[in-house]
Amino acid sequence: MGLKDVTPPYPSAARISDSQCYPQYTASLKCLEEFSSDKSKCQEQFDVYKECKKKEREARLERNRNRSLFS
Repeated sequence: MGLKDVTPPYPSAARISDSQCYPQYTASLKCLEEFSSDKSKCQEQFDVYKECKKKEREARLERNRNRSLFS
């Protein structure tokens, strides 16, 4: 059984690395590590990541909207 056969415990965790927001995601995790989970010190990183995810989602919705139902 290869590595690809292993299902990640969180399906979304597998997709996050494909995301354009992965650098922001890792930055927020690193911040949490650095400040021993003091979330208040990492609010800026969370906000940047959240904003990125929002733009990514809007772009995906726009792409889906542009696809014709009858193509």
